[in-house]
Amino acid sequence: MLKTFSIGGVHPHENKLSAHQPIVQAEIPAKAVILLSQHIGAPAKPIVAKGDVVKVGTKIAEPGGFVSAAIHSSVSGKVAKIDTIVDASGYAKPAVFIDVEGDEWEETIDRTDTLVKECNLTAEEIVKKIADAGIVGLGGACFPTQVKLCPPPAFKAECVIINAVECEPYLTADHQLMLEHAEEIMVGVSILMKAVKVNKAFIGIENNKPDAIQLMTKVAAGYAGIEVVPLKVQYPQGGEKQLIDAVISRQVAAGALPISTGAVVQNVGTAFAVYQAVQKNKPLFERVITVTGKSLSKPSNFLARIGTPMKQLIDACGGLPEDTGKIIGGGPMMGKALVNTDVPTAKGSSGILIMNDKEAKRGEAQPCIRCAKCVSACPMGLEPYLLATVSAHGDFERVEKEDVMSCIECGSCQFTCPSNRPLLDYIRLGKGKVGAMIRARQVKK
Repeated sequence: MLKTFSIGGVHPHENKLSAHQPIVQAEIPAKAVILLSQHIGAPAKPIVAKGDVVKVGTKIAEPGGFVSAAIHSSVSGKVAKIDTIVDASGYAKPAVFIDVEGDEWEETIDRTDTLVKECNLTAEEIVKKIADAGIVGLGGACFPTQVKLCPPPAFKAECVIINAVECEPYLTADHQLMLEHAEEIMVGVSILMKAVKVNKAFIGIENNKPDAIQLMTKVAAGYAGIEVVPLKVQYPQGGEKQLIDAVISRQVAAGALPISTGAVVQNVGTAFAVYQAVQKNKPLFERVITVTGKSLSKPSNFLARIGTPMKQLIDACGGLPEDTGKIIGGGPMMGKALVNTDVPTAKGSSGILIMNDKEAKRGEAQPCIRCAKCVSACPMGLEPYLLATVSAHGDFERVEKEDVMSCIECGSCQFTCPSNRPLLDYIRLGKGKVGAMIRARQVKK
């Protein structure tokens, strides 16, 4: 029987419309807007100024703290200004605006397709190279990779788990990456194993990708300690805690770090980026992005430079359909609606989903019928109906007591609610308020 996680989960329609579409190099934008905050933690600090000339791969911002990441230019040209732009979250964020001229790369980057298997660096040297390349988790959370590879002294890593699940409906970027770059991914996984000093790695892939499972299993046979684990299709299996449970049957205790189970989890796209950084000296300045939707004329997978306007990628798929209701940054479960299409792509941009009017329209909210479907669906074992109701009433002390901070915002509760209640909206509100309360208490200390 196929493995999966033990609590909750749902199975939305997969709608993998862009599956098996080859990865196409997106056109270089005429202007690139590179956000300074493309990761969890402190925004990066710019080290360029207006008028500076940059190349592809030039470092343009340094980490702004321990939990932060470097940012590199994805284009060559001249820095036009450092200003703010509305990002995918809908808030104005600082960014470096670059007028593009040509496509000149830093000479240190190895642009050949030759596979480089051998890595003679020490664990510490690998971590430094990953940090210098500005690599973050490409599954969406964007946690700086070098921080994750250096767990607190109290914890010891026992294995690396690679998240190749891609459980979010519509998205196919990771699937196609595996089909086209399996060898590089395996080298990346080996490098990650060396970085955290373990000799075992598991690659979790859902069984709706049989071709990827077959290919990755075949390629993994040539690499010591790497095992492909086929998983049952169940959302949100790509969540870190759910994936650890599914692959090694260990649960992360409430409030504990995932490393407490002995597992270091990295996305499959991150493993590929690690290969490119360590073996090819290539910083993270481009990524595979799925652009998709039922009314879109040509759903596609693009290798797009960071800072490319989303409008440009949508236009490359035939433009916005007439019946567009919403444009989502990410997938339909955890993505957020965009305020406009000028939003630049970032390291965490896994997809752009064009929803038609019919799909985008929410059903009218009805009274809760106490069916407890949301409780059954919650992968964290919470009571979503209660968290949402208490948040709506503004009783945030109670919201905190009911463990809202354990919510991973997967949307399974709202998806399964027969009364169309906006459960996740209210839980997000409550989580934001409780987070602010916790930070305020820490400041007082």
